[in-house]
Amino acid sequence: MEKLLNIKNLSINYEANDEKVMAVTDLEIELAEGETLGLVGETGAGKTTTALGIMRLVPNPPGKIVSGEINFQGRNLLTISEEDMRAIRGRQISMIFQDPMTSLNPVLTVGDQIAEVIQIHEKLSTKDAMEKASEMLELVGIPGNRLNDYPHQFSGGMKQRVVIAIALACNPKLLIADEPTTALDVTIQAQVLDLMNDLKEKLRTSMLLITHDLGVVAQVCDKVAIMYAGEIIESGTLYDIFEKPKHPYTHGLFDSIPSLDEDVTRLKPIKGLMPDPTDLPSGCRFHPRCPYAQEECSKRSPRTTIENGHKVKCLAYEGVINVPELQEGRNGR
Repeated sequence: MEKLLNIKNLSINYEANDEKVMAVTDLEIELAEGETLGLVGETGAGKTTTALGIMRLVPNPPGKIVSGEINFQGRNLLTISEEDMRAIRGRQISMIFQDPMTSLNPVLTVGDQIAEVIQIHEKLSTKDAMEKASEMLELVGIPGNRLNDYPHQFSGGMKQRVVIAIALACNPKLLIADEPTTALDVTIQAQVLDLMNDLKEKLRTSMLLITHDLGVVAQVCDKVAIMYAGEIIESGTLYDIFEKPKHPYTHGLFDSIPSLDEDVTRLKPIKGLMPDPTDLPSGCRFHPRCPYAQEECSKRSPRTTIENGHKVKCLAYEGVINVPELQEGRNGR
């Protein structure tokens, strides 16, 4: 499959008051046409900064893209003009932001807000743009005659559908969804995910789904990248990550999820907290929390090792440290 998005060695820092936050470090992501990649990690891992980097919306100052390439359809987005980037945003790459409650303008009708995107990118008349806006509402399951309603007249789930309609109005090649179901209750979450899946199939859109919910990933994604303290520490197909997880952090994420098959009295959380991004630990960033950590882990940063497309950053797979439990693989969750 042809690569739609190919990110190489992307590093993004925030600098303020003589402090440097290394939000994203040497990030690598590949996404083919029609694929969905789940970017998973705790709060503060650098997921949203990655999305803003792709859109070239990292606030500067204090944010700065330090190095790397973001190749979209063969063009490096970091080297094109702001005018060209504006033409790409909304037209070819769209983003669904985290909270639908604050994403919509309260003083404009939802029809005006959808039509605005269409008029900017497709140069249609107001009448034609409103007609297309009505079609987009129908597409996301809202009656087209609600075009003249204001955001406060919609529930949270309906607002999220409006946000999706805005994002998909120009049939983008890439949709970035930043925790699109966080503010919604469980039944509405399922409806919104089903809707996004259906539209993705219908419009052949690729999707980067940012989430901390592995259940959502299992339902929607083809590939998964696990992010920790600004780095992708493991990535592979859905099967690789769910059936053959390698990194101790990935094991920890799965162990902390309740299972219907096991009768246990307590869950197994990952000990400790995500490190302070202004004061990252030496060596492997996960070593202070890792149950398998050895002395070498605090001294040496792991390189990415690849086996059949399954990538992992851990010294155990470089043969630098000996951890039989990891190297033998804990297959079949």
